[in-house]
Amino acid sequence: MKKLTYTLLSIGFLTLVACQNNDTNKLPAKVINISATADSTSSTNSTAKPEITFTEKEHNFGPMQEGDVVEYSFKFKNTGNADLLIVSATASCGCTVPDYPKDLIKPDTEGYLKVKFDSKGKVGMFDKTVTVICNTEMRETILTISGEVLEKKN
Repeated sequence: MKKLTYTLLSIGFLTLVACQNNDTNKLPAKVINISATADSTSSTNSTAKPEITFTEKEHNFGPMQEGDVVEYSFKFKNTGNADLLIVSATASCGCTVPDYPKDLIKPDTEGYLKVKFDSKGKVGMFDKTVTVICNTEMRETILTISGEVLEKKN
């Protein structure tokens, strides 16, 4: 009985410890290596940092018919002084699909992050987010799309 109790306590402890790693500012090891390389190639100055600046972080599509697929391109610029890398862009829902540049973005260069929304089966108001992770000091940027899906009339 003691062995079972210790086993269960050990499993519970390991689960608790494993679930505590929710720091979104940490990047995977391969990303840290890529960002270090990007920083060192763009400048020998140790203060060189990429920075992503979006023209806007929210877009409202307004009303649309159920089944419509709409998209919007969020414009951004690398306003830092080192190469920018968008590591990932993750949507809050499967009905929303982000598409972003996979290559390094040089300082003072503009780009677009496209977000596509499929309204099939989504009648009513909606508000979806896309989390953008970059090799910037502030690792995470949240973009929001919203609108209203009107019931399709037969």
